[in-house]
Amino acid sequence: MNERESFVRVLGRRDVIALAFGAMIGFGWVVLTGTWLREAGSLGAILAFLLGGVLVVFVGLTYAELVSAMPRVGGEHNYAWRALGARWAFVASWAIALGYVSVVAFEAVALPTTVQYLFPGYRAGFLWEVAGYEVYASWVAVGVIGAVVITLLNYVGIRPSAVFQMASVLFLFAVGVLLLTGVFVGGEAENFRPLFSGGVAGVLSVLIMTPFLFVGFDVIPQSAEEVNLPYRQIGLLLVVSVLMAAGWYILIIAGVSSAMDPSQLANAELATADAMGDLFGSGLFSNILILGGIAGILTSWNGFMVGASRILYAMAESGMLPGWLGRLHPRYRTPANAVLLVGALSVVAPLFGESALVWLVNAGGLGIVVAYLLVAVSFLVLRRREPGMERPFRAGRGPAIGVIAVLLSLGVAVQYLPGMPAGLRVPEWIIVGL
Repeated sequence: MNERESFVRVLGRRDVIALAFGAMIGFGWVVLTGTWLREAGSLGAILAFLLGGVLVVFVGLTYAELVSAMPRVGGEHNYAWRALGARWAFVASWAIALGYVSVVAFEAVALPTTVQYLFPGYRAGFLWEVAGYEVYASWVAVGVIGAVVITLLNYVGIRPSAVFQMASVLFLFAVGVLLLTGVFVGGEAENFRPLFSGGVAGVLSVLIMTPFLFVGFDVIPQSAEEVNLPYRQIGLLLVVSVLMAAGWYILIIAGVSSAMDPSQLANAELATADAMGDLFGSGLFSNILILGGIAGILTSWNGFMVGASRILYAMAESGMLPGWLGRLHPRYRTPANAVLLVGALSVVAPLFGESALVWLVNAGGLGIVVAYLLVAVSFLVLRRREPGMERPFRAGRGPAIGVIAVLLSLGVAVQYLPGMPAGLRVPEWIIVGL
């Protein structure tokens, strides 16, 4: 039985949207909204996300065309191989694998960090200290238990994973509706001031964060062989998921802006949670929003577990990794060994404490941007070399979309180089190197 016949096509429209949208909505909207508003102001932050959404849509459009033309598990691996050859496919595959595995490990650290807001005194059993952070046994246990659950969920089939994703995304939507309701209940228009802060530099400081907050739409190509839809629709849903994520972030910014003035924002530990409590006048609603943040962590974790295991499977099928990673479970039809490997890495991540959060997100971000760049280049190469390729979804007639996607990816990738404000540090380069 060949690879194409092996996977079970069970994912419908709602499953695909939930998978991609949930992967993009992690915990950043809970932690970073106050920073966005302080840097750019209310309308400035909204403008940054509108621009960021448009820019990411250009990258997404290149993916949408390629996934409709080559709907095979592995996504970037296949596009770069066909357009640029095995060596560049090797680079693209390892880059996106680093990004996905980093996010999965990141969520294993983010979960116990978030639980800490609901139960401030739950740390017990001091183990050791890593980079200035104290690691406790109870804290590690929360991350490990989460990792085991997500791993088992993905081990037993894409269908259970999709059901879990849908339920978590629906809870996220409920929290969003509640926040929007709060805007009309307790929001004040005066709190939206200042509309802009820091001028153009303020908007740009938020804009540079947006590509990484939108990471996740690209898990759709990874699971393309498990999607039971016309190929053109897969491409369309990918773009729709990016637009939905942009709408979510703008909603959160508007909600927090209406609830808190600049002085309150300056003193808020978690601005989004504090804003929810202020809108309804109760700390209970702050905790509800934190639960929404936990749902975001789980949807992102689950989505990237799907993406990470599929790219490792595709690499093993091509001989870039040991063959045992390219085997499907005879009953569940999942890349079970790849799922277990990614799960094992996420189990280990909490042992490094909160210091691992920054290391993982920065190192993984570089890998993802490199993969985006190579996909955009592959898009342009295939447009020129294979103009007759069947493309059920076509991203424009000319190369403009691909050129913009390349420039965007290059512009962001430069930010990671030494000497730049977002330049990687030694531990992060070690992760990249490994």
